[in-house]
Amino acid sequence: MTDHPALAPGHVAVITGGASGIGLAAAERFASFGMKVALADIDEAALETARAQVANVAAVPQDVLAVLTDVSRREDIEALKSRVYQAFGAVHVLMNNAGREGGGKLLGGADAWQKTLGVNLWGVINGIQVFAPDMIAAKTPGAIINTGSKQGITTPPGDTAYNVSKAGIKVTTEALAHDLRGIEGCQVTAHLLIPGFTFTGFTRKRVTEKPVAAWTSEQVVDFMLPALGKGDFYILCPDNDVTRATDEKRMRWTMDDVIRNRPALSRWHPDYKDEFASYMKD
Repeated sequence: MTDHPALAPGHVAVITGGASGIGLAAAERFASFGMKVALADIDEAALETARAQVANVAAVPQDVLAVLTDVSRREDIEALKSRVYQAFGAVHVLMNNAGREGGGKLLGGADAWQKTLGVNLWGVINGIQVFAPDMIAAKTPGAIINTGSKQGITTPPGDTAYNVSKAGIKVTTEALAHDLRGIEGCQVTAHLLIPGFTFTGFTRKRVTEKPVAAWTSEQVVDFMLPALGKGDFYILCPDNDVTRATDEKRMRWTMDDVIRNRPALSRWHPDYKDEFASYMKD
């Protein structure tokens, strides 16, 4: 179990995107701690299956709530909050985890962009704005965990809408952490979960078996929990192919594009191919 005081028996966790993947794995783990869990998802059938699965782990099956939610709609998030407080009376952990794959190239259609930003970025903003004020006012230990992506930091070409949404989550969560630590008496902490290659529902659309390089959702949660206990803000997960050292070097190269005034996304620029390869070997 983690040392983070928000993750305690009887406390309440709200998880968006809770019907599968990392959200479901976190829900099962929180329920095993004796916590009350509210799952929110847009997939009604998967949500009911997940509720039953988490209830099997919970000490009290009635302590697992499932709420059909479109996180891009603020009114849905407000309805989720109302249901949770009516059922459980408090929220100690908010995990803004709901997400969708992009498919939004820069010059692609507006519809893909709006859907991606609506779920990935506005889902997080809606969650924070609706839940955080009462979590802060309670003056009890709390945690807000937002699921980002390495693509929101290194921004590889080809999936711009997704990159923008995840970069926005990074900026939003950093601002949240800053604001929380300036509020007197606030015991709520903010954390940016940055998974590596993970075998989730997204991956299953492309392959039926877990790739060797990928972590399971359970491994991501196993990595997240002690990081929360240590108070880490950036929870940067490796996977079976990419080490933390590799991630750090890639991220450093990305920032050096600005510092050294290189061409944008120089990691993928043909003139810098050999230099990048040499840099990663050193």
